[in-house]
Amino acid sequence: MKIALDAMSGDFAPVSTVKGAVEALNEIENLEIILVGKESIIEEELKKYKYDTKRIEIKNANEIIEMTDDPVKAVREKKDSSMNVCIDLVKDKMAQASVSCGNTGALLASSQLKLKRIKGVLRPAIAVLFPNKKDQGTLFLDLGANSDSKPEFLNQFATMGSKYMEIFSGKKNPKVALLNIGEEETKGNELTRETHNLLKQNKDINFHGNIESTKIMDGEVDVVVTDGYTGNVLLKTSEGIGKFIFHIVKESIMESWISKVGALLMKGAMKKVKKKIDASEYGGAIFLGLSELSLKAHGNSDSRAIKNALKVASKFIELNFIEELRKTMEVE
Repeated sequence: MKIALDAMSGDFAPVSTVKGAVEALNEIENLEIILVGKESIIEEELKKYKYDTKRIEIKNANEIIEMTDDPVKAVREKKDSSMNVCIDLVKDKMAQASVSCGNTGALLASSQLKLKRIKGVLRPAIAVLFPNKKDQGTLFLDLGANSDSKPEFLNQFATMGSKYMEIFSGKKNPKVALLNIGEEETKGNELTRETHNLLKQNKDINFHGNIESTKIMDGEVDVVVTDGYTGNVLLKTSEGIGKFIFHIVKESIMESWISKVGALLMKGAMKKVKKKIDASEYGGAIFLGLSELSLKAHGNSDSRAIKNALKVASKFIELNFIEELRKTMEVE
């Protein structure tokens, strides 16, 4: 399998992207990677590592889409950007998936423009596995692809999310819930009430009803659906709360020698907690509904996050994910 990696995008690129690529090769036997970006810079980074040169190639791209760039304008004007070239490689069947931790809006625009949607899909959704108390995670979508959504979009997100969990996580008849401010059917705004009615009638899903944000990580449901604006706010709030908690814990530990001793005794447990809630452990977010694989890794991804994003992308390829989703979503 071959994956195109945007080597120049992200806060720590190309150091993190190149290192993450090499680490991924060490863990995934049949993986080949195309590092896309400024060739001379990538070559210098690769000199730091020992790796199978037959499994890494470089595709030169002279431009970079910055986080501050206007997404649509950047995609149109920076045709030779590392991000655009990655998507072109997938479009031209030179790679089976693309991974980038660059500008989300630009990546979505480029992916939609070049890769197109699966026939019958109204809008793509950004889908991410959230950690939960019980198993490998709860799928949450949409996390920002569509700030303004319609009930029919969310209804389709539910179908795609349910299929995702069946294919990727092996869940049979996964439970689907709608994010709302209360569990009662009458709760919420016009969008959630109309969506609730559609989900009740959707024969392709196992609809569990409304769910409040405090219960997303309980693991009682497998898929949680919302509009992209709400989902993105919840995602970033969750990340902020996680960082705040660890900051407070660290400050408290440093207050006395007793706390420091206690922290040493708790070191193993704290590592497990950090790993469980660390976004870098969960790889990339997929643009669900596109006809090819395009994954978005976090902008501040370190090498471990890049490695895990490549592992997730490789699993999608191995599972023939797009073709399986296409069987459910394509309509005549």
